[in-house]
Amino acid sequence: MKIACITTSQIPSRTANSIQAMKVCHALKQCGEEIKVWVPLFKKADWSELKDLYGLQEEFPVAWLPFKPSLKQYDFCWHSVELAKQWGADVIYTWALQSAVFAQQQHLPTVMEFHDFPMGTFGPHLFRRYIRHQANSLSLTTTAALAKGLEEKYRFTFQASTLQIAPNGTDPERYAHLPGPAQARKQLELKENTTVGFTGHFYSGRGVDLLLEIALALPEVQFLWVGGKEEHIRPWREELKQRNVQNVVLTGFIPNQQLPLYQAACDILVMPYGKTISGSSGGDISKVINPMKMFDYMASGRAIVASEIPVFHEILSEQSAVFCPPDDSQVWAAAIRNLAEDAEIRKKLANNAKVLSQRYSWKTRAEKSLALIKGLEGFRHEERTDQES
Repeated sequence: MKIACITTSQIPSRTANSIQAMKVCHALKQCGEEIKVWVPLFKKADWSELKDLYGLQEEFPVAWLPFKPSLKQYDFCWHSVELAKQWGADVIYTWALQSAVFAQQQHLPTVMEFHDFPMGTFGPHLFRRYIRHQANSLSLTTTAALAKGLEEKYRFTFQASTLQIAPNGTDPERYAHLPGPAQARKQLELKENTTVGFTGHFYSGRGVDLLLEIALALPEVQFLWVGGKEEHIRPWREELKQRNVQNVVLTGFIPNQQLPLYQAACDILVMPYGKTISGSSGGDISKVINPMKMFDYMASGRAIVASEIPVFHEILSEQSAVFCPPDDSQVWAAAIRNLAEDAEIRKKLANNAKVLSQRYSWKTRAEKSLALIKGLEGFRHEERTDQES
């Protein structure tokens, strides 16, 4: 199957949406499909850079297309669909509603990934056009809450055969042979001490302010803050210095390829999201968020402490994580202290989460998508045409 993947994310970049798109493309390649990826031209990169940045193994072609900023990437979306058709794509796989609608107009089987509600001036209009052609389009939503929210907001129902609730995933093979926490800390030249880790961006609502309060309450514990853009990290580095906080290590950005070792260096991994959460594209995503770090945390085999946010319970339970109120640092500090002192509970939670993570590999996610793609009306028609010829 020839799959044309079209994303408006900047590739290469450190944003979550670009990482997720490249992980999906890589998984489709791992499934043995022929893929080609079209992205807007901001800057190019060779495969070695992409491999390290995104944690990839199997190489696939990426084409960068110029676009006019004044056209809001509509020109890119149209051009990429046209090029994909010339390439002989059997299906268009996209994260951009513009590309999905253009592909439908070309009568091409279409896969559209939704991570949030349609945004922008024309987002709702494009979505209404998109859902008129469900029989020839597969819709993926990262949470059941998002699928339900879309149905309620736009007063329609997804056809069961053309909807995949597709949570994000992890790469189990990258987490299969990690060292223990003490050995990982030694490799990274970190102080040997009970360590609580946070990986990801420092956007508003990601809980860094809460983490600081927890660190102040637990001076005997080492906190490892991994990731973030420099402009978001700088104020926290200054805050830590002003308040003379000695038990927080700020690493800055770490390429995805190296991330498992940093997570392995932790005894406990935390997701201290706030009640309101900003996405990389803006807006509040707290009701539908499906963070990739959750699946990597699970695969790492470390105990997880997460904010009590309803959508997290689509994946995690009390058997695989400890939940705390999003804004109560005292409860968080107590939960972390209890886990730090009880290795048996840490081990039980970690093992349960690791077993659960096996259901959520990127490759398994892609395999489910491919099975549904083959059932699309347009795809069946193309197969019949091939057989008849």
